[in-house]
Amino acid sequence: MITENKRHALDLFAQGRKFYKLMEFEAALDLFHKALEADPADSPSKVYAERCQYYLDNPPPEDWDGVFTMVTK
Repeated sequence: MITENKRHALDLFAQGRKFYKLMEFEAALDLFHKALEADPADSPSKVYAERCQYYLDNPPPEDWDGVFTMVTK
């Protein structure tokens, strides 16, 4: 059974992914942080929050296809 907090986190994550794909990283980051408030163990939200911060600091090209390419190990 999924808890109400987990369900809320999943909804926030889904919304965040939409903004992420639209390259609206600040809005996406806010939603991923809210998802983590609802469920601190939500690993996908942690990963996407880190990626959003990376892209805010290092904007992708305008023709970005949504794929994250890890450049460091």
